[in-house]
Amino acid sequence: MLTGQHVRNHGVWMNGVPLPADAPTVAGLLNDAGYRTGLFGKAHFEPFLDPFLRFPENRMGVTGATDEDGRPHRGFERMEFAGHGSAGPFHFGGWLRANHPEHMASFFPALDATLEVSSGRGGDTDAPQVRFNNVPREAYHTDWVADRAIGWLDSLAADDDWFCWLSFPDPHHPWDPPTSEQHRVSWRDLDLPDGYLEDRSDREAAIDAKGAHWRRWYDGSLVSNYEAPASWVPATLTPDQVREVNAMAHIENELIDEALGKVLAAAAARGWADDIDVVFTTDHGEFQGDHGFLFKGPYHVDSLMRLPLVWRPAPSAGTVPSVVADPVGLVDLAPTFCQIAGLPVPDWMDGEPLPTSPAVAAAQGRQRVLTEWDSVHSGGAEVHLQTLTRDGMVCTRYEPGTCHDGTEGELWDLAEDPFQRVNLWDDPSRRPLRDDLLADLDDHLPARPGERLAVQSPV
Repeated sequence: MLTGQHVRNHGVWMNGVPLPADAPTVAGLLNDAGYRTGLFGKAHFEPFLDPFLRFPENRMGVTGATDEDGRPHRGFERMEFAGHGSAGPFHFGGWLRANHPEHMASFFPALDATLEVSSGRGGDTDAPQVRFNNVPREAYHTDWVADRAIGWLDSLAADDDWFCWLSFPDPHHPWDPPTSEQHRVSWRDLDLPDGYLEDRSDREAAIDAKGAHWRRWYDGSLVSNYEAPASWVPATLTPDQVREVNAMAHIENELIDEALGKVLAAAAARGWADDIDVVFTTDHGEFQGDHGFLFKGPYHVDSLMRLPLVWRPAPSAGTVPSVVADPVGLVDLAPTFCQIAGLPVPDWMDGEPLPTSPAVAAAQGRQRVLTEWDSVHSGGAEVHLQTLTRDGMVCTRYEPGTCHDGTEGELWDLAEDPFQRVNLWDDPSRRPLRDDLLADLDDHLPARPGERLAVQSPV
């Protein structure tokens, strides 16, 4: 999102790997062109677990500084950070401690005393990482992010050009929105998501059609990444827990909608409404019960890869509203920001500006999206996935690791199997298509770097 580059080019192949200090960014381009630039919320361009404060973002969060020694950091002249609670090297935690110290312990602790992802449970259903949070809504990180952004916008001159990155920590685990907002969505009234098979035998048959790392996580014998509690066993997930987690996520989303509305209203009050482009998206999905899982990890299915993306061009641009079904990726955001600002898209960006209509998408020749997952867990697990999405097919190759020998994979036909339960990888009739998709994947993946950047922290 920040660089417009694929993983192999920017180098950050897993959490805990810092983006190199000299990495080019779209915020840097805009700032150099005279734009005022600010980021408010979760950045995670550098590792979070950093007790010795080796990385600038953590030093800024702990000290309260909003820039890097008087200069922009990664192109942002002002940065104020928030995580998923009161802990961590973030400005939000310092603000909460100063203004609402009685609520420092109200949030769910994301990590336990051993610095592992917390396996705590709560709510009405004893669901993992759910908590009734007594923090006032105005002291929750969603409203805090909006308020900090509004404060920055209010400091700008009327004729300033600006780029504001709002990075709300939600929707995300832990699921602990303010208890005062629980009335918005009752989990007892929710239907189960279509991606969740309530019948256990059907659910496990669909899991067994996937790769070994799916079943091993489901049974609790594999910890493949730092995104879910190591001691949580997905096979224990109940239908009511799925409902409660989804209710919490819906509440988090409503609060984000209202917070964004506050920011847009503040911008409109400054007379900027006709000239603001709004891009609304996220960096990853969540299972939320799909396939029998919560959280996320090395699982290349729509639940985690197919993201909401809304672009509201500035009304003054006169863009005709449209729905574009052609494949696009997060690497296309930075080039889009360049185009909006009237700047040339630099050669180091891998993406291209988002199409404003199906006709523009056709002219661009959009055919495919690339997705990679590489991770090495401290417990020794290695899972490496490479995926091509094209023509309604999702083709994933498993590279050799601790779970796979390099011959396995997944092939999903989204038109016939939208919930990705029938794996066509070994279907002889689909072998020619599979081979074509894999060749296309190899043709378009950037070259692998000679040496991976070192992991500095688990997350």
